[in-house]
Amino acid sequence: MPARVSETFILRTYPLRESDLIVSFLTRDQGKLRGVARRARRPKNSFGSGLERLTEVRLSYFQRENRELVSLDSCEIIRSQFDLMKSYEAGVALDFVAEVSEQMLPPAEPNERFFRLLRAILSFLHSDGAVWPAVTYFSLWAVRLSGILPEMRMSEESQTIAMEMLTTPVADLSPREWGKSTASDLRRFLVRQIEDHVERRLVTSPLLEAL
Repeated sequence: MPARVSETFILRTYPLRESDLIVSFLTRDQGKLRGVARRARRPKNSFGSGLERLTEVRLSYFQRENRELVSLDSCEIIRSQFDLMKSYEAGVALDFVAEVSEQMLPPAEPNERFFRLLRAILSFLHSDGAVWPAVTYFSLWAVRLSGILPEMRMSEESQTIAMEMLTTPVADLSPREWGKSTASDLRRFLVRQIEDHVERRLVTSPLLEAL
């Protein structure tokens, strides 16, 4: 069966046997999929660093009918997030974005808007480096695109910020003084809605609150 090639964001990897990995990834055309990367844990493999969290790659894989897992063949890195790991705050933000995407996205349902959301957030982090605007913007749009955003009961200032973020690209948002106290009720509200949706506490939520 010929290989499919898709633009992809790597969401998470799990060990499988001695040298293999199970990889969860978001494709632009088919939504979230999972596959087996053979020999990916060996020093010499065809994936290199392309399976690192939230790396944007051009992934080649084989997909068979009635099989939950696809077979990963190789990948070509489009954009790595390695430079962002110099910042602890950015690293925690990447954990949060990857975990929310992994838990909220249903399998095999195309969602190009969510794919473009990830690309916009990561591009903003690379160009601007401001973590809290990126995290809050992502959280708001994640629950919006998943269809679980209820009526927002929060302060007038936070509602204004939320409406601006829903109508403005992240790179064009008005400059604000962002810190732990800025729109904190909005951030906690969004995290709570996400946690209620996935029916468990997100691992990175306590870390985000502690920053």
